[in-house]
Amino acid sequence: QVQLVESGGGLVQAGDSLRLSCSASGLSFSTYTMGWFRQAPAKEREFVAAISWSGDSTYYADSVKGRFTMFRDNAKNTVYLQMNSLKPEDTAVYSCAVGGRYRFTWRTADFGSWGQGTQVTVSS
Repeated sequence: QVQLVESGGGLVQAGDSLRLSCSASGLSFSTYTMGWFRQAPAKEREFVAAISWSGDSTYYADSVKGRFTMFRDNAKNTVYLQMNSLKPEDTAVYSCAVGGRYRFTWRTADFGSWGQGTQVTVSS
């Protein structure tokens, strides 16, 4: 059974930074693409970033490109999302999810086994 546990969210001011973590268990972690998604109140879930199983490839939503960096530590079964220059519009619940095995994808439909999420609130 796949389990994903996110942490690192909080309340910050615009321009601040946060690092989110997602710890995974129950899968051969180093063989799966992983993704970060977010959902703001009354809005659809939105893709944020994806990283290939080896960490060699990443893909970002235009809204976070240049500000967010996704990376992974396969020895720790953990992916991270470094968020810099945060804006109020980044406020959302951030969740990680499992993508394709040995297949790099960023389509939301290709992801499953969602974590419970961690709240990020950015004040202006």
